[in-house]
Amino acid sequence: MTACAIEPEAAAEDGAPQAGCTITADGAYAARLALDGGSWFPERWTLDGPEPYAVPLPGNQPEEPGTEVQPMGDGRVLIRRRAEGRHVFSLLYPTGPGTGELLIGAVECPDEGARLRLLPPAPGGEKAYALAVGRRSSTVWLVAGGAFGPEHVAEIPGRCSGGVWLDRTGRMLALDRETGGRTKAVVVDLERAGEVSPLLQIADGSDDRLLLADPDSGLLLIRSDAPSPGEDRLGWGVLGSTLPVRFPECLRLPDCAVAPFAVQPGQVLMPESCGVALRIDGPVGSWVGLWRPDRRRLHHLPAPDGWLAGAGIWTGDGVLQLPYATAEVPCGVARVAAPSGETGEPGDGGGSGGMGPEDPVRPDPPEPVAPRPVPLQQAPLGRLVTK
Repeated sequence: MTACAIEPEAAAEDGAPQAGCTITADGAYAARLALDGGSWFPERWTLDGPEPYAVPLPGNQPEEPGTEVQPMGDGRVLIRRRAEGRHVFSLLYPTGPGTGELLIGAVECPDEGARLRLLPPAPGGEKAYALAVGRRSSTVWLVAGGAFGPEHVAEIPGRCSGGVWLDRTGRMLALDRETGGRTKAVVVDLERAGEVSPLLQIADGSDDRLLLADPDSGLLLIRSDAPSPGEDRLGWGVLGSTLPVRFPECLRLPDCAVAPFAVQPGQVLMPESCGVALRIDGPVGSWVGLWRPDRRRLHHLPAPDGWLAGAGIWTGDGVLQLPYATAEVPCGVARVAAPSGETGEPGDGGGSGGMGPEDPVRPDPPEPVAPRPVPLQQAPLGRLVTK
């Protein structure tokens, strides 16, 4: 048993709404807490077959609403429960009519002023990580996939939030670190004892957070107040690029919260052609936005009924898959093809999808490596590109 921290249950980080389910990096499985009457229970979704299907994984008693679940690459589901001041981690799997449970271990939580949560699913699906945030430092824990239960991986000075994987090996983890009253995204190298290097430094006095990244193209989705002090804006850049971060006007929606949740993979050397899916929350509810960095237009789509809001994944050929659950369809996936042109409308997802004829077929990417990220800097704000 090891010491760390507690996060207030069901709290949204940085005010961002939480996704309705969590999907593995390869899109094969998803997991969520489902509601049966007044009782919560874990549920695993299989997404890589001909049709999606759900498997309930109830325990001996209902789960607490703040319990976290995360799918693993082999189909098991990691669960984090609170019990007597500890975080207890187990792996759940179906066993005929019941649920099997493999206890991994527990992490003690002596500091009531701190928090712990699971990080997004790691590439490969063999390991899972958690972030513990204390008063002066943050700790990355390997909570599944280690040899002897939860393992301390890295300690980072400052209070960290976020969590984005930058490569397909599960080595480079980006976190948003708050120090000196400012938040900047940094990179943590998990194979170099948690070595920390800067990633975003748009302006000295700005808060610069990384929201999403695509390891194939290097496309980064960023939130910063650099172009409009006191107002967060959505922007995009490319990992290692010397070009400035750009803040498109089409992503600036008054009275709405806009958050990217999925990027089209496989667009090697063409980050501008990646489809980006955004969750938009406004006065009338939640819906979906589709956008490409090389287009000036944000396409607005109604979300499918029962959408597990904020959850979805792109296929390499440009079809967005949105999981949903209704009384009639308890486990469904809506498919939408990305826009094909500047003024085109999203397709129905019935074909192979794609980003249009101007986007040529490219060979498979080379074997992934783990290069050192180059800090992404911002040219003077007067030269901002906002297309």
